[in-house]
Amino acid sequence: MRPRFIITATIATVAVAGVSHSCVALATSSIGLSIIKKILIGGITSGVSTFQNKEAFMSNSLIDQAMPSQLRSINSTLTSLGLSNLVNKEKEYIAEAAAFTSKFAEPILINGVNSLTTDDAARIAQGGSGIASQILREKTESQLVAALAPEVDKKLNEFGIVKTINTALKGNNILGSLLGQNNNSTSASMLSNLASQQLVNGMFALITNYEKQNTDVLTNALKK
Repeated sequence: MRPRFIITATIATVAVAGVSHSCVALATSSIGLSIIKKILIGGITSGVSTFQNKEAFMSNSLIDQAMPSQLRSINSTLTSLGLSNLVNKEKEYIAEAAAFTSKFAEPILINGVNSLTTDDAARIAQGGSGIASQILREKTESQLVAALAPEVDKKLNEFGIVKTINTALKGNNILGSLLGQNNNSTSASMLSNLASQQLVNGMFALITNYEKQNTDVLTNALKK
């Protein structure tokens, strides 16, 4: 019986390898790349749409989960001081900054999709759900941060929220303690950086979510 088991297992392995090779071959073809790009573009469109809608942005759980832990700590501290209204204002202004900066994020992301190579497609075919968004993030994250951070800082300072929060927490040096900084100007810029980080994290969370919702579409297309 044992020899039969070995033969059966070997045949099964070859069959799986054949399917895997077939998926990779299709993924790296022009058709496969087109399917992958279409799904990612769909995710970008969905993400940008959420960013441009203030109410949708503020009520989206993925956006909330994308908030850096330091910014969440700052908000918790403000709330404990009876300044929940300031936290609400901060979230509103970050939502407005998201709408404003979406026009900078979209072309960067689309260029990232268009730069996908056959090697990237092979990784996507062999990877799990969400790998396409991960590769897009690898290609664009640093560029997104560089483009969005100064615009977010400009917008939040225009609203005056950074200065207000800095002033509210200045008395007990809570902000410096939370951020590991004692310099007011550094702390102020750090707040804008944290907001920028939430926008970048949030955008990729939305794109990944869209990809995962369309996993079956991608998988079935690559098996044809």
